[in-house]
Amino acid sequence: MDLVKLVETTVTGMGYELVDLERSGRGMLRVFIDKPDGISVDDCLTVSNQLTRLFMVENVDYERLEVSSPGLDRPLKKEADFVRFSGQKAQLKLRMPMEGRKNFAGIIGEVSDGILHLDVDGSPVSIELSNLDKARLVPTF
Repeated sequence: MDLVKLVETTVTGMGYELVDLERSGRGMLRVFIDKPDGISVDDCLTVSNQLTRLFMVENVDYERLEVSSPGLDRPLKKEADFVRFSGQKAQLKLRMPMEGRKNFAGIIGEVSDGILHLDVDGSPVSIELSNLDKARLVPTF
């Protein structure tokens, strides 16, 4: 059973987006959800109750379930995330160094053919999405 697919299908059917799913030690399962107008405590409770029932039916082994919003420094996982947050600042960590660097911060530009165009202090940088290890939004206040 593919746990990510199972959770994604369920939360999508409820009108939410699955941002991330983490399994950590001692049976902790963290699910990060979002929707265009933001996430409330009630949203987290609704999804948590639904997933708890689903996991009982599907015999998913876990000790604790945590459902929350992705926060202001939301992880960027899919190409659609970069398209959605175009024009915002992001912090990226690469799998393989580019120009001797693994870490980049800049303004998200367009994404085409699996290539992310990033404005790093006025200089354009093109990064293959397949080379991304981690990417997060940088909140601005």
